[in-house]
Amino acid sequence: MPREQRKYNDEFKNTIVELYNHGKSLAVLSSEYGISKSTISGWLKKAKPINIDNKGTTITVAEYQAMLKKMARLEEENEILKKPWPYSQRSKLYI
Repeated sequence: MPREQRKYNDEFKNTIVELYNHGKSLAVLSSEYGISKSTISGWLKKAKPINIDNKGTTITVAEYQAMLKKMARLEEENEILKKPWPYSQRSKLYI
């Protein structure tokens, strides 16, 4: 029988990451809060800062993934908007 997957809010995840960053071990956090080590490791990976330029600007992996999704969505919208709409003034320019 599969276990029910629990949902954790972002505030709780950030608290666990902060506790880890302040010295609590993965094993201790796992046993105290009843969360698997792999789940906590995933949260740590997403919260890990990455450098995006030579000026020292950093973002998290989660922020980077969100930016990639947004960029893909905007590129798709841009391509749709480039196409001429039927029966519009703009479509007559392409005839």
